[in-house]
Amino acid sequence: MKHFLLLTLAVFFCITAGYAENRAEKLAKEIYKPKSKYVLVVAHRGDWRNAPENSLQAYKNCIEMGVDMVEIDIHKTKDNQFIIMHDATVDRTTNGKGKISDMTLDEIKKLKLRSGHGVVTRHSVPTLEEVLNLVKGKILVNIDKGDNYFDEIYDLLVKTGTDKQVVIKTYDNLATIQSKTKNDVVHKSIFMPIINLDKKEDAEQVLNDYMAVKPAAYEVVFKKESQKLFSVLEKIKASGSKLWINSLWASLNAGHDDDLAVEEGKPNDAWGWILDQGATVIQTDRPAQLIKYLKKKHRH
Repeated sequence: MKHFLLLTLAVFFCITAGYAENRAEKLAKEIYKPKSKYVLVVAHRGDWRNAPENSLQAYKNCIEMGVDMVEIDIHKTKDNQFIIMHDATVDRTTNGKGKISDMTLDEIKKLKLRSGHGVVTRHSVPTLEEVLNLVKGKILVNIDKGDNYFDEIYDLLVKTGTDKQVVIKTYDNLATIQSKTKNDVVHKSIFMPIINLDKKEDAEQVLNDYMAVKPAAYEVVFKKESQKLFSVLEKIKASGSKLWINSLWASLNAGHDDDLAVEEGKPNDAWGWILDQGATVIQTDRPAQLIKYLKKKHRH
């Protein structure tokens, strides 16, 4: 009987471990299904309301709550190591001072991250490799500024076995992104251009150029509703790529943001409006609330 129980437990742990490792693969396949009704929830800087932003704990929280992707920010240290931090200095988010580029990894590792309230915690600044090892097989990752360092981080993605679960996005046009990397970032990653409708350049021309390579998704940024916006959204939906819209703050989505959904209690005017535009990837600062909303809509 004892041996039977041990065998049963071993099988159970094998199954659950296999599920954890397969979830990222399932999500990676999902991002290439533009007609799927499932909405991928992206947590901006992790679960930063309940843990220090861009900390390992913030990402662990996201994995446990069922988030589909975490957005992380990278910078290089003085000794050319990749760490996770949004700002170019450690001033705001740690108990230290100084530019990341002027500090070694050892110096940064001695610092402690601050909570959202500015309180110094026990959490240290993670490296990119630490984050990749944490999320391997469990969740997708969007590396912000990853296009600037793709050649340097690609070997790390391969080393950690995460090259198929990492989303790389860019503000560059197609010709620029293809010229600035030796590795083919467009095809060797889950690739996503950002179409910024508030820039002077012709957003529709940028979109037309990218359609030749059919990226996994397009992120669209806009301050106001306009005919130009709706024209771009229609083109994306007809192109066979997913549409990504941010609900972080009002200037990214014409006022249909997280605060409208949560603080003002109008989720249909915020997240509902985004869904109505055809978005099936939403980046949010309120991942738990967004997942709850989507579940009620049978979209997550």
